[in-house]
Amino acid sequence: MADLHFELVSPSRLLFSGEVASVTIPGTEGDMGILPGHAPVLSTLRPGVITVTRDAGEALKIFVRGGFAEVNPSGLTVLAETAIPLAELDAAAIAGQVRNAEEDLADAKDDETRRRASENLEHLKALQGAL
Repeated sequence: MADLHFELVSPSRLLFSGEVASVTIPGTEGDMGILPGHAPVLSTLRPGVITVTRDAGEALKIFVRGGFAEVNPSGLTVLAETAIPLAELDAAAIAGQVRNAEEDLADAKDDETRRRASENLEHLKALQGAL
């Protein structure tokens, strides 16, 4: 029986709320597996995939583009900057966005524009790698 309460919230919607067996999150320092009874922790997230495992062993995979995760006695809460279930992603569309981001980086005229373009390209490549 699953007894880890997990909530995944993005600015636009609540993507998941329920009891699960485990969750793997892409922490800034590396992937972190969260099981029932995990010690309290607060972590920032890097772009990557959250894997939610239910009791039956089925896994739900959701791409996140950064955010925060908090484990406390009541469960795990993830506040994601962006969260998209992998099932909703189109590989061809992502490839087009990567090409556009590479062009934006090549066309950048100043350091700040270059930094933002580079960060966007890095996030899109992480998303593409998750597919």
